[in-house]
Amino acid sequence: GCGDVVTPSGSCATMIRHYYPELFADHPALHAAALDLAGRTYEFAEYLVDVLGVTDVGARFPATLTVHDACHGLRELKLKDQPRALLANVADAQVVEMAEAERCCGFGGLFAIKLGHISEAMVRDKAAAIAATGADYAVTCDASCMTQINGRLSREGSRCRTLHIAQVLAGGELGALQTGSEASSVAPQGA
Repeated sequence: GCGDVVTPSGSCATMIRHYYPELFADHPALHAAALDLAGRTYEFAEYLVDVLGVTDVGARFPATLTVHDACHGLRELKLKDQPRALLANVADAQVVEMAEAERCCGFGGLFAIKLGHISEAMVRDKAAAIAATGADYAVTCDASCMTQINGRLSREGSRCRTLHIAQVLAGGELGALQTGSEASSVAPQGA
């Protein structure tokens, strides 16, 4: 195999690590390749903390944050402490835990399409939990959750938005790396 594969989605990492090899169970060579890929695939926060041992990337993000634990990341990959360890070291950020942070936002891919009324009720509850924290941003490790929650917050007219943890670690809402002397403030230590 090649190097590690890092994805910004616990859902994608879960698929590759836990289910992709099953697709090739009847083809030994392809199954071996799928197992190899699965063994070197990681979710972004997991890779930083568990593989690289990095919890401080020198980021600055002056805002109040709350964390939404994405279903696949939490349940399949056991990602709960990793994003919090990273956010705890973001300068000028205050992290406030929301009630039931691990509760599903209701996206679930086809679930949101086929059972929209249930999905909408679930995201309404998630938006209420976020609002109760007073956070400026809800942070997640999965783009699917980010999209679902942002949609609801927008429909409610909330000032709060959801960001991917990589955007926070990059120091801005758009996640754009800064240039010049500020670039070192978002680069991993020792890089």
